[in-house]
Amino acid sequence: MTTPKPITTRGGVIANGKTPLICTPLVGRTPAQLLAELDAILPKQPDVLEWRIDFFDAIADTAAVLAALAQIRQRAPATPLLFTRRSTIEGGETIALNETQVLALYAAVCASGQIDLIDYELANDATHVAQVRASAKAHGVQLVLSFHNFSYTPGFEALVDKFLSAEQQGADVAKVAVMPRDMDDVLTLLRATQAASAKARVPLISMAMGPMGAITRAAGWMFGSSLSFAVGAASSAPGQMAIADLNAVLSVLQRAMGPR
Repeated sequence: MTTPKPITTRGGVIANGKTPLICTPLVGRTPAQLLAELDAILPKQPDVLEWRIDFFDAIADTAAVLAALAQIRQRAPATPLLFTRRSTIEGGETIALNETQVLALYAAVCASGQIDLIDYELANDATHVAQVRASAKAHGVQLVLSFHNFSYTPGFEALVDKFLSAEQQGADVAKVAVMPRDMDDVLTLLRATQAASAKARVPLISMAMGPMGAITRAAGWMFGSSLSFAVGAASSAPGQMAIADLNAVLSVLQRAMGPR
């Protein structure tokens, strides 16, 4: 079994190094919906919250984004917060911003002091990745460089390369999510995670999406994945389990495996 590397924030290692961390998405389209989601999610005690800003109707209004961000932080002051604009190419919502405007929003959000981690896709222009990295580093925010393929699962070597490329481009965390067409694809994702974890110095997050990929959300930590996404109120990607279900499966697996 491969031991996942811990994900850290300004406060140190998240959840005292718990494996895997459970992250829950916020996908509300208005501030009121976001706060209602939080009310439903926080009693379930996720380790990390992810605000999927591409779902937010007022994404083009930076002041509104920062105000909503402050409300989230006020409601959940102790829970690390991941800020994510998922592009349409990688499964996100259509937004009223071009990439230059997204970069400006990212800079403002990093400077706000309200977030702990920020996600940006590895497929973006290298100069844009460098800009996000600089904004994150300047304000002590951890950078998650991510790759998503909602159509199929690339080969083993290609997946390992995605993880290592993210690290080479300055990621504090490298993330890969793919869509399996059969169980061989699921095994490929898990093997690639394990191989990349042996080489990478940064924590990894990986998952196969959809029903066939459910096992990767529950057992990916055995192969080196440090975090799994679970539903607190609403899903942000296919195949996410409810927090209670994921916790139950993890409890059974970890108890059966004994002390680690």
